[in-house]
Amino acid sequence: MTRLTKLLMLTSALTLANAAWAQEGEPIRIGVLHSLSGTMAISETTLKDTVLMMVEQQNAKGGLLGRPIEAVVVDPASDWPLFAEKARELLTVSDVDAIFGCWTSVSRKSVLPVLEELNGLLFYPVQYEGEESSKNVIYTGAAPNQQAIPAVDYMMEELGVESWALLGTDYVYPRTTNNILEAYLKDKGVAAEDIFVNYTPFGHSDWSKIVADVVARGAGGKKVGVVSTINGDANVGFYKELAAAGVSADDIPVMAFSVGEEELAGLDTANLVGHLAAWNYFQTAESPENDAFIAGWKEFIGDDKRVTNDPMEATMIGFNAWVAAVEKAGTTEVDPVLEAIVGVEVPNLTGGTATVLPNHHLTKPVLIGEIREDGQFDIVSQTEPVPGDAWTDFLPESAVLDADWPGKSCGMFNTETQSCVQVQSNY
Repeated sequence: MTRLTKLLMLTSALTLANAAWAQEGEPIRIGVLHSLSGTMAISETTLKDTVLMMVEQQNAKGGLLGRPIEAVVVDPASDWPLFAEKARELLTVSDVDAIFGCWTSVSRKSVLPVLEELNGLLFYPVQYEGEESSKNVIYTGAAPNQQAIPAVDYMMEELGVESWALLGTDYVYPRTTNNILEAYLKDKGVAAEDIFVNYTPFGHSDWSKIVADVVARGAGGKKVGVVSTINGDANVGFYKELAAAGVSADDIPVMAFSVGEEELAGLDTANLVGHLAAWNYFQTAESPENDAFIAGWKEFIGDDKRVTNDPMEATMIGFNAWVAAVEKAGTTEVDPVLEAIVGVEVPNLTGGTATVLPNHHLTKPVLIGEIREDGQFDIVSQTEPVPGDAWTDFLPESAVLDADWPGKSCGMFNTETQSCVQVQSNY
């Protein structure tokens, strides 16, 4: 009888232990919110794969807090309102602890009210226009002072550009970025008539007139340069028209903010050699971290021809920063993670580190690359890490704003009135 009692007690203890282990071993769910169809699939599908690779690698290390990570993938299909619906689905139905996703600013702004209503957490991995700092977003891509401003400085100082064509897709990122660049160029002494701004819809394909207008701007003898915030597959038609018009990088250099290795993989780059892009990472960066990342990517994707790019690095940094913050907080709950994440440092792929700042942006080096015939970039300029600025210094209404979530619990702190502004900027 005593043996039977001991056996029952042991069985009960093992059952309880197994139940506790099973509960602790339940997956930590994260959402992947990237377009897998539509005009932005050319850029976003790779970021979905990057998140899946990071999940696989983290699980191989033992997961997170002793639990495996599970990625829940949805397709908002390049449909901006659908981004909001899918974000709500991820947070309420799939019960994810963090979301990695969005590319365009219009998709991010569609998701933002849902994140703030439900206290979700988004890691946004693409360069953007700034003029925003939400408690519920970690911006792992470049702000304008980490891409657009240094790129214009390079074109002005190194290439002698005097007449500017700011060409963009018609949505918030190009419009706000170009508002900032117009103000910056005028502050640098560029006349209004030497700044040409043009917007086209997503998927625009007929570039003949626009390219002709840009070429015509050089008739007065001033050096013309193009700053491109053209997004998605519209880039294919734009660069083809440039080549058809016989425009070389020596004639009219193009500095792109949304064209990287992934986009060039689908283009005939023979006539694009020497045109430029500004990012915070290129595949050709030389560091042990980059070598390991590229090798891991090619192994995961099973294709030696697949390239890496800047938003992939930003995705990797965001994922690793989240992992570090969860480990520091000891929980995946959003508020403790947000408190823990400010000040977190994780390696980047150019040999340095990325630090999460109080304004929910990162420190990032600025790189300028020249397109090579093989679709890669020669890095011609690289800075030390630059702290991301949520609010530009070149728009008067923004110059007085600051963001400090752990200190002031505010994304729009007016330094003149010493008060927190509750309404987001119109830009």
